[in-house]
Amino acid sequence: MSFRPRRTPVLFAALSALALSTIGLGGCTALGGFGRPEEPGIVERPTAPSDYDYLVARQLELEGNLEESLAAYRRALGKDPESALLYRKVAELLARAGQPDEAVGFAERALELEPDNTDVRIFLGTLHRIRRDIGAAEKVLLEPDGTPLDADAGLLLYGLYADAGRPEDALRLAHWLVRAEPTSLRSYFALSRAYERLDRPAEAEQALRQALRQEPENLAVFGALARARRQRGDRDGEIAIYQEVLERQPDHHATLMALADVYIALERWDDARDVLERIERHHPEDLRSLVRLGYLDLEQNDYASAAARFEQALAENPEQPEVHYLLGMVQRRAGRLDEAMGSFDRIPPENERWSDARLQVAAIREQQRDFAAALAEAEAVRTRAPSRALDLYVASLRAKSGDFDGAVAFLQELLEASPDDEDLVYNLGVVHGEAGHTEESLRSMRDVLARNPDHPGALNYVGYTLAEQGQDLDEAERMITRALEQRPDDGYITDSLGWVFYMRAKPLLESGDGEQAQRGRALLERAIRELERAAQLTGGDPVISEHLGDAYRMLRDGPRALQFYEEALRLDPRAGEQSELREKLEQLRRELGAP
Repeated sequence: MSFRPRRTPVLFAALSALALSTIGLGGCTALGGFGRPEEPGIVERPTAPSDYDYLVARQLELEGNLEESLAAYRRALGKDPESALLYRKVAELLARAGQPDEAVGFAERALELEPDNTDVRIFLGTLHRIRRDIGAAEKVLLEPDGTPLDADAGLLLYGLYADAGRPEDALRLAHWLVRAEPTSLRSYFALSRAYERLDRPAEAEQALRQALRQEPENLAVFGALARARRQRGDRDGEIAIYQEVLERQPDHHATLMALADVYIALERWDDARDVLERIERHHPEDLRSLVRLGYLDLEQNDYASAAARFEQALAENPEQPEVHYLLGMVQRRAGRLDEAMGSFDRIPPENERWSDARLQVAAIREQQRDFAAALAEAEAVRTRAPSRALDLYVASLRAKSGDFDGAVAFLQELLEASPDDEDLVYNLGVVHGEAGHTEESLRSMRDVLARNPDHPGALNYVGYTLAEQGQDLDEAERMITRALEQRPDDGYITDSLGWVFYMRAKPLLESGDGEQAQRGRALLERAIRELERAAQLTGGDPVISEHLGDAYRMLRDGPRALQFYEEALRLDPRAGEQSELREKLEQLRRELGAP
């Protein structure tokens, strides 16, 4: 008996009855009662008809046991070698097992047995599509006049041409698909993608607009339009698409979320907030919008609102490591360091945020001057995810924890492995500088500049050191200006430039000469402008605040100077760099009669 696809439903019922009468399973009265071939009661039966093996194979296939199912289909085929259905079933399972080359022979035999079966031709064409055999696919999927068998065949060939780098052929097939299926969205999607591959964005969008004429409310089409504009870098155009959707469906959740994400990416914070608050009103169950609002609050330094939103999200669902991390960031920035560490501790080791959280804890410990604990945290992260940045951080913490020799030896060991790594030399200089070894530090920095004359860190370091020493201020200014050319928005390099102007102004203002003092005042005002910009770029730094205090004090604006000295003290001054801060603050308070 030969199986034919068109007879399968009727035949399957007949086979079921046959199985019940011939298999002889004790107590089994339905297909669901079949056991595995190796189990008692159902075994390979060489004398049983192919129907028996087919039913066993089919049941195993339904249960997901493809290997045994394939073996049973092969047994059935051995008994009925003229069954197109069995050849196709073997081919299907071979393809599912990742063996398309072997599957082709069985599918070709099925087509030989049923040459007019379009389904078999499409299946064989699919195998050729998997194998990227264009010639073989065309033989199977095209009519004698060169047109595809049907839309499914056309779509297969379209994909083959697109993957093979034949965009013009893909475009031709896509136009044929539109003619063959003028109401099918897949035709217009294919046409749009074909135009995209040819870098013809206007025509790609026109094809999607044609799709919208078929289904004006179809969100998948709008999504494709938005995605195409985003991929072209047209974020305003992407926004326009989302707004077009919202005109039809004003509170569509996914569209509102996508629109908010675009505004966040563009740093259009007010627009993002408006959209997220709209989601909050209409979709109060959505915790993602609540978290995004908290993120906006964090970005805009509204720590109280950010913390409230993150805590609300966690009250609804406490197992959100990302939210615990964001809450920890808020708490850290707000100075609630113990609470921040508690939040970071809630992130489990298996979570991708774990390393970031432990580095935040390390930074807090460093801020608290518990360098040994900071080092332990950094080492733990470095063990899991080694990187050059962590190498350098660990070296810095070793030096700060009192193991200066260990830090230097660690960096020297890394340098032996990577002798051309200028950043290692730079950080060796930083470690020497933090230890007060100025000459060794400058030697390392000049070594860096010999390797890379435009290294911004080394330029800034040497320039600032010269300015601090009041030496060669022309050279200091040149070096710092070159560093700023590399990093124009670096607040710390900007601070260095401001400090150079301050040091230039100081001797002129102290000279007592009217013309010299006037020049000095102009330089001091320029210094203040640079220092204020540095404070803005860094978001606040104790050394920069102290520098502003020094500048305003030299300008004889005592109240402003006092304000910046007090700010520097609140920002947790760095002992090695700001040893005189408290003394200057107390002296100025006495001069002003301030409490």
